[in-house]
Amino acid sequence: MINILVLCTGNSCRSQIAHGYLEYFTDRQKVGVYSAGITTHGVNPRAIETMKLDGIDISHHTSNLVDDYQNIDFDYVLTVCDNASENCPIWVQQSTQKKTIVIHRNFPDPPKFVGTEEEIIAEFARVRDMIKEYVCDFLEKQKL
Repeated sequence: MINILVLCTGNSCRSQIAHGYLEYFTDRQKVGVYSAGITTHGVNPRAIETMKLDGIDISHHTSNLVDDYQNIDFDYVLTVCDNASENCPIWVQQSTQKKTIVIHRNFPDPPKFVGTEEEIIAEFARVRDMIKEYVCDFLEKQKL
């Protein structure tokens, strides 16, 4: 089993979107997908809605702390915001002592976007599409 953790500041939006796409595009028998934050802010309702518009239901996701997963051996940790990258603990697989591969890419934070309702919806969709492309590229490069 290959384990992937997506890490963000509050585990409410960007990490939840990436988590949703990773689950959607991988074989759940071979890949375990988790997401967490340095803090927890709950799953953002707009993230749920924007993913639903792309046919993926993340309404069952929960917002988790990174500490909740300290006993899991992760093959990959994907940080999706600079704050998480800067505060990411060093991950070492306990069973093999192999260092986890940490990959960072900063994405805009859609909940911080200010605009009209239409503009906010468009920003969530824009960031969702950026994350979708990133996840597909990651999975292709890692042959997952």
